[in-house]
Amino acid sequence: MTRIVVALGGNAISRAGEAGTWEEARENARSVVAPLARMASKGTEIILTHGNGPQVGNLLLQQEATREVAPLPLDALGAATEGWIGYLLQQELGYALSRSGVLRPVIPVVTRVEVSGKDPAFAHPTKPIGRYYSDNEARLLTKQRGWTMVHDMARGGWRRVVPSPHPQRIVEGPVLRRMLEEGFGRRMVLLLAGGGGVPVVAKAGGRFEGVEAVIDKDRTAALLARSLGADELAILTDVDHVSIGFRTPRERRLGRVAASQLRTYLEGGEFGEGSMRPKVEAALSFISDGGRRALITDAEHFAHALQGTAGTIVESRAPDKRRASVVR
Repeated sequence: MTRIVVALGGNAISRAGEAGTWEEARENARSVVAPLARMASKGTEIILTHGNGPQVGNLLLQQEATREVAPLPLDALGAATEGWIGYLLQQELGYALSRSGVLRPVIPVVTRVEVSGKDPAFAHPTKPIGRYYSDNEARLLTKQRGWTMVHDMARGGWRRVVPSPHPQRIVEGPVLRRMLEEGFGRRMVLLLAGGGGVPVVAKAGGRFEGVEAVIDKDRTAALLARSLGADELAILTDVDHVSIGFRTPRERRLGRVAASQLRTYLEGGEFGEGSMRPKVEAALSFISDGGRRALITDAEHFAHALQGTAGTIVESRAPDKRRASVVR
């Protein structure tokens, strides 16, 4: 039986150009979960995770829109989005499973992910969140709240940046792995570590403390897949392939590709930090730790990628040229 971790991008739920209503999110979720239900009907063990970038941004805007309610810290907002996105996917995937004759409940779990308090990211925050601010607003927020602000020349405004430390450990990982080993993966679909998980640092006496940070959800997905003994990792984003030479005359899309070749492209600077690089790094990390294969594609082509006929498929060895070319 195959065990797969599927990482949905936050834009799979809240898409560009939409108003961000609950009805839109529900319709988007319905289209995303259909191939997952088909996988489950074939006996595949599914662990689902998701991004939360648009959703956390909306919560930040809601907090700024009122002074009558005290604002929550960023780790609490991350936990909040794990809850409501988890509920949404629980509803829609649960219904799709029942229609496919699969009696598996969908169980969302608010998941803590340990990071190091000494991670360099805390001294050099880089992850942009929230809206754009004027010069005066940026100065005031820097003084009053201690925020780090960066200027976006293209947008003509300032934006808050927060640390994005590397995930070290899934706090609830050991008990979740034990559940899967005892066969619970065949009885339920686990929904874990949404938005990269709630970032926490370990303190004395076994206590954990939340921190103002955002963990890259693809890096957490790779860690989750390794921690839970998954065979495959699927990263769903807003493009159907990874490309080299992106937006240049030499642009080429990658089909089946050996991990060694993909790493050469990565080290050659082919992938941007704010876009495809974390996804490629996550796929390579998973493969290097013994994963069978990693897929990078969009929701529309996901079912075909599982069959090996679409998307970018990363394998530990060079693919058989009779099946597909490395680059297409």
